[in-house]
Amino acid sequence: MRPLAERMRPRTLDEMVGQRRLLAEGSALRRALAAGRVHSMILWGPPGCGKTTLALLLARHAQAHFEAISAVLAGLPQVREVLARAQARFDAGERTLLFVDEVHRFNKAQQDAFLPHIERGTIVFVGATTENPSFELNSALLSRCRVHVLEAVAAEDIRAALERALADEERGLGGLDLAVEADGLAQIALAADGDVRRALTLLEIAADIAVGEGGRIDTTTLQQVLADRTRRFDKGGDAFYDQISALHKCVRSSNPDAALYWLARMLDGGADPAYLARRLTRMAVEDIGLADPRALQMAIDAWDAYDRLGAPEGELALAQLTLYLASTAKSNAAYVAWKSARADVEAHGSQPVPLHIRNAPTGLMQALGHGRGYQYDHDVDGGIALDQTGFPDAMGERVYYDPVGRGMEGKLKEKLDALRAARAQARAESPRKP
Repeated sequence: MRPLAERMRPRTLDEMVGQRRLLAEGSALRRALAAGRVHSMILWGPPGCGKTTLALLLARHAQAHFEAISAVLAGLPQVREVLARAQARFDAGERTLLFVDEVHRFNKAQQDAFLPHIERGTIVFVGATTENPSFELNSALLSRCRVHVLEAVAAEDIRAALERALADEERGLGGLDLAVEADGLAQIALAADGDVRRALTLLEIAADIAVGEGGRIDTTTLQQVLADRTRRFDKGGDAFYDQISALHKCVRSSNPDAALYWLARMLDGGADPAYLARRLTRMAVEDIGLADPRALQMAIDAWDAYDRLGAPEGELALAQLTLYLASTAKSNAAYVAWKSARADVEAHGSQPVPLHIRNAPTGLMQALGHGRGYQYDHDVDGGIALDQTGFPDAMGERVYYDPVGRGMEGKLKEKLDALRAARAQARAESPRKP
């Protein structure tokens, strides 16, 4: 017998759960389907959100033959065979909707093989991907397809699909006379984490257990079935980068509660704690900087603590660091200054060091003028030679570092503002030419 998820696959658009925005009455896609005008498209969304089901329904609305291949299993020879069959149908006046699952797994040559057939209308191309098409698909294929974004299915919608499966006697479990404990379906829907297929699979497993135990899906049954409740998390995909982006931006926005949530999400999903420690350390130098120099040392200490303790105890060190980074004063002034200095190095090339601040350990170097005119700051009133320059002569003096008035950097700002004003006045009154 086919799996429950396959048996319960929606037969009409109205049976689909979720995707209210994409499939709403009056939406562009719904109008196109009603008119039988099915265009080539990319369906981008997480697992179990309905991409394959939608492709099947598209073929039905277009009155087209449905062909499906998986980029995980098929190579270029299989692609050519499918396209040859589609060409034969086209010559006979029949349309073909070609569904390519995991299309992002195909390389550029394999993706390019579809292009002439899409252009001639030999096929209606429907590619499904869980990855961002902008990064994973070549521009030629994207230019010939419309991208539709599907969303993870909400728990309440998944519960509706589970209720339908329990009641359906033709395709579902309606003939088994099952009883489900209160909130049991809600627990399954939550554990499915937006994946309808996963939810139906969990329900089918629970039903198989319950049939031999009086037909009741109770707490004990659910504990067995839901023991592994891994949340959706792809260590190399969009979910990964979206979540680390959320963590970083919540730290930057001084939102410790939200930052802690995203840290927990990433650890729960299997992110490498060493990677998270490295990213948190980066936040300490990029977004906090000299507004609170203690942040960098705390980051190094938390990283070291995790290495020593491991999970789960070491996770608390990362959590404490996240809370501190999000709560303390912020400044990217040092980060901006460093980027400006790097840009000047690239723009101005290998400028010579001004003579007055060159090293002069030998008589020859002294004769060549190295160190001539240098003022030893400790011997000057106030301890700073205000009119002494430090940049290459061709560049002139520059200002990269502009401290903010927050945290400890506020005191640096007061000092540097006064010092820079004094330097400008000293140079204006008695300009030095080393």
